[in-house]
Amino acid sequence: MNKKDIIICRCEDVSLEDLHNCLEEGYTTFEDIKRILRIGMGPCQGNTCGLLAQREIAKYLKLPLSQVKVHKVRPLITGVKLKAIVENNKNES
Repeated sequence: MNKKDIIICRCEDVSLEDLHNCLEEGYTTFEDIKRILRIGMGPCQGNTCGLLAQREIAKYLKLPLSQVKVHKVRPLITGVKLKAIVENNKNES
């Protein structure tokens, strides 16, 4: 199967090819890759793609999986009501 057709992160539509290209450019930590490709920043917050990306990084660096640090999770502090967004938008118009 083509690397372009293998999806690592469904939320951000990142393929295995995208991940490998990023690794080849020198980005070798999950945090670096997260900032470039947005892996782990979608609605699942890395629950689906995190381990897949971690395994690919470990394989590329020839390290045990346990030595590849996982990404930092930064959950939202508070929710925003849709009404507040709509009212703010009306005030700016």
